[in-house]
Amino acid sequence: MGISALTPPPNRTAAEDIVETLLEFPDNRLLIDLCGEFDRNLAQIEHQMGVHILRRGNRLAVIGDKASREQAAAVLRSLYARLESGRGVVAGDIDGALRMGRPVGDAEGAEQIELFSTGMELRTRKKPIEPRTEAQKAYVANLFANELGFGIGPAGTGKTYLAVAVGVTMFISGAVEKIILSRPAVEAGERLGFLPGDMKEKVDPYMQPLYDALNDFLPSKQVQKLLEEKRIEIAPLAFMRGRTLSNAFVVLDEAQNATAMQMKMFLTRLGEGSRMVVTGDRTQVDLPRGTPSGLAEAERILRGVKGVSFNYFTAKDVVRHPLVARIIGAYEADESTG
Repeated sequence: MGISALTPPPNRTAAEDIVETLLEFPDNRLLIDLCGEFDRNLAQIEHQMGVHILRRGNRLAVIGDKASREQAAAVLRSLYARLESGRGVVAGDIDGALRMGRPVGDAEGAEQIELFSTGMELRTRKKPIEPRTEAQKAYVANLFANELGFGIGPAGTGKTYLAVAVGVTMFISGAVEKIILSRPAVEAGERLGFLPGDMKEKVDPYMQPLYDALNDFLPSKQVQKLLEEKRIEIAPLAFMRGRTLSNAFVVLDEAQNATAMQMKMFLTRLGEGSRMVVTGDRTQVDLPRGTPSGLAEAERILRGVKGVSFNYFTAKDVVRHPLVARIIGAYEADESTG
């Protein structure tokens, strides 16, 4: 259980009680939103940073050791600035600010926690999207800077979600004319022909995570219209053969399940004015035993090639339920000792 924002922390000495950082917030309405219902936002910051936060009118007093106080103060200022800009604050935003925070002063702390001080924000039709860890921030920056980007790491780290968000952002801005999302339909294998329905109905269950991401960023009616106009395409990897993908933002998800031949085929589809993103988890290969993963081969061959970036994620970057990060960490520890 986290420490309540309204009760004193346990086992604190008198000397520690007078060590505090005092923050003033001029807009009481925004301060209420910053604190959250029943001060739950403050309690989340207290619990994760080991500080105590007291409300005093339009001020917050942060009590704790120097490094923790400064980091908590930077987080609080950043979240208040977020509210001033018209955006809300939910538990995920606090978690992101805590991950991105640094024990630094006012301006630098806010700059570290904000998405991009240069204004490179992922603005989709539904909501702005922000990286919540340093690895995610570097990943998004590389997707804008390079024609081909790889995002490699465990489930729940935002690899595909952020890639689709970048694609939607570039599509809305006119930087690309279409979005193409693909995955290997490995689970279907030879049984694909026996599934009911036409080809779209057969493969759609394997493409559902990509549909889910799109619907997070664009109104459902617009997604449907763009799909009908072929300005957004969601298709199995096998459908990419023989095509040249120009002026498009192309994402290959679950790339660990692409064979070496499929990976080479996909990467060589890149046409003029296009960007490609390849995402995968090396621990979740579903290829037949003895079939090497095309993702691993691409890592080996393309490392150091100009215009190609590699970003890696760990359990620390998981932005789903906190338990997911602990589960992944436990599996990684078991593999390292096995």
